[in-house]
Amino acid sequence: MFNNWLRNNKAAMWLLTVVRIYLGYTWFMGGIGKLTGGFDAGGFLKGAIAKAGGDHPAVQGWWAAFLEHGALPGVKLFNFLIPVGETLVGLGLILGTFTTFAALMGMVMNFAFLFSGTVSTNAQMLLLEMFVVVAAANAGRIGLDRWVIPYLRNLFRRNGEGNTPFPQGGMTKTKGAA
Repeated sequence: MFNNWLRNNKAAMWLLTVVRIYLGYTWFMGGIGKLTGGFDAGGFLKGAIAKAGGDHPAVQGWWAAFLEHGALPGVKLFNFLIPVGETLVGLGLILGTFTTFAALMGMVMNFAFLFSGTVSTNAQMLLLEMFVVVAAANAGRIGLDRWVIPYLRNLFRRNGEGNTPFPQGGMTKTKGAA
């Protein structure tokens, strides 16, 4: 019942727009701050790895191992991915473009920050992003998704002039195919 309300109700659409723009602004400002402020993830990663020790670690050993052996050696890549990712997630949510995907990518980053022992606003943002994801198209209806998603659906539909890469109805055999 609540899912149906989130996905179809006009009041939910307006509420989700407010939530979406708030989340987008938060992500966008975080990303822009990192892009213009000389962001370096190295200190954050080392701090998260250090939180994996002791009697009550804030960071699980498997995650600390990933950070130590995967993320820290590739810190230059993460110095690029994090600020650009935050900025793009923010833009997607503010503009309502690829809203569900933007919220999913925000969730991935929030989970990564939570796994790294940083609670801050991550839990709150994660909860709000879950509502946006569950609401699906209704969350982006007051936004560019209103036009972008139908355009893309029509672009990849079979239009009678031959096959397209993703025909409606999934993968099917064409005439003469084995």
